[in-house]
Amino acid sequence: MDILQIEDLTFTYPQADKPVLNHFSLNVKQGDFIVLCGVSGCGKTTLLRLIKKQLAPNGNTEGTIFYRGTPISELDLKRSACEIGFVRQDPDLQIVTDRVWHELAFGLENMGFDTQTIRRRVGEMACFFGIDNWFRKRTDALSGGQKQLLNLASVMVMQPELLLLDEPTSQLDPIAAADFIATLQKLNRELGLTVILVEHRLEEVFSIADKVCLMEQGRVLFYDSPGQVGSLLTQTSPAHPMTGSLPSAARIFNGLCAGGWPSGAEECPLTVRDGRFFLSGHFHSDTAVTNRSDDLPKGNPAAELSAVWFRYDKDGPDILEDLSLTIYEGEFFALLGGNGSGKSTLINVLTGISKAYHGSIRFFGRPMKSYRKAELFLQNLAVLPQNPHFMFIHDRIREDYEQMCETMQLSQQEAAKEIARVSELLQISSILDSHPYDVSGGELQRAALGKILLLKPRLLLLDEPTKGMDAHAKSVLGRHLQQMQQHGVTIFLVTHDVEFAAYYATRCGLLFDRQITSIGNPVTFFADNNFYTTAANRMARRLFPQAITCEDVIKRCRAQMHTTKKESL
Repeated sequence: MDILQIEDLTFTYPQADKPVLNHFSLNVKQGDFIVLCGVSGCGKTTLLRLIKKQLAPNGNTEGTIFYRGTPISELDLKRSACEIGFVRQDPDLQIVTDRVWHELAFGLENMGFDTQTIRRRVGEMACFFGIDNWFRKRTDALSGGQKQLLNLASVMVMQPELLLLDEPTSQLDPIAAADFIATLQKLNRELGLTVILVEHRLEEVFSIADKVCLMEQGRVLFYDSPGQVGSLLTQTSPAHPMTGSLPSAARIFNGLCAGGWPSGAEECPLTVRDGRFFLSGHFHSDTAVTNRSDDLPKGNPAAELSAVWFRYDKDGPDILEDLSLTIYEGEFFALLGGNGSGKSTLINVLTGISKAYHGSIRFFGRPMKSYRKAELFLQNLAVLPQNPHFMFIHDRIREDYEQMCETMQLSQQEAAKEIARVSELLQISSILDSHPYDVSGGELQRAALGKILLLKPRLLLLDEPTKGMDAHAKSVLGRHLQQMQQHGVTIFLVTHDVEFAAYYATRCGLLFDRQITSIGNPVTFFADNNFYTTAANRMARRLFPQAITCEDVIKRCRAQMHTTKKESL
């Protein structure tokens, strides 16, 4: 039985030139786990919001969405609120109360449930989600993973039949993200809950889905089992941008097939376990050392932190404790760590938003205090905050760009040339005249990066820049950052995106227990970890201990294939 039917749905935002959803049709069976994916801007978030009528955007809608046979537009508000749950990408945008227990009870109170029912349901959900240990904590004191888990529990306490999730793991560290996905799978399998999950990070969710819906320009391109969609993706010519989003096991398998492996011999693996079985069954151990230097970067320090201490409240706990770090000119340094470990706090301390109560900070050999504020942030230091909405104050993205060019004292002709260069580089020319709130999360992230690139900084601080980006957009961003690095720009990246750090960083560090506990090149840093490492490394580490990317694994396997072929001649 279908719980959701979408028939010939077309949606256009006000004043938009073309629809974001274009004759979209989809049927979802009760109890299905559906993964909805596609490049940024293909209409995924808009579709979810149209299904949840309270969040439906303003615009022109054609076609119909049926929930259990009833058009969404005619669905009773209380029934929609209770039976269709929605979890947003940013956990802070969904939390409305100051205490955990109150957040759990908030929806039930608004629906008019009696006190006994509220207490019973809240208690049950707190126990199920393991919230009982922080049941009475303040919501603003929770980590990102705890906030997102609380949002899910607050929705589940309403006992929904259909759960919609819009990139719920985008701000979670690898461990918290895996735990969150495992919880969704448990809800689907044990309660029969229908789940529609929008996600760019397909590594953990692809294999557990019943069906995968791949969207392209507001339409359904493929809607089938994960294995079938993965197979269809690899057959497209030219290569589809979403091919790079497939799980690492599938990317390695497909990469070997392209290099001569007999693809019809066996089924494409989708999980780390199946990928490990495939590799160990056909290849042997190779301990060749990956050529990445472990020496310190050559160059002068771009930023130096010495014995830095920071706390938010005078009597509160220290967030940073005796932290020292040197970032060298021209390097690409990636800092990883769990939610709530203090990574974003460190960026705030570097920019002066938060003041360290002890220690010193120097930029390019000068004490931070010696810079006038305008001097520090013009062609020296630029920062991309975690929430890109904070970067925009005008109704059109182009207006923010023009204002930035005025700050840089560029003529109109120079400004037009710079705006065109940056927007073409980041592939955002088509959204320059859009309102910042009318574009997708990935598009807005790129637009925010473009705005700070207009400052032409020497040191670029990035706080979760790949959040909400598909694999193709990440590769474009990564290549551009590498080009900037080669031209002398220093990059300091705070991220949960292990794959991105492994591909593009020259050094990586881990922030844990208020200090940076380890620093090394990506191979040294990732190859010996169990969780803070790539899926490719977890899959191939017994054969190729220093292989940390899919390309590393494919290269080693192809070398063995080539040797075997020569020996057989």
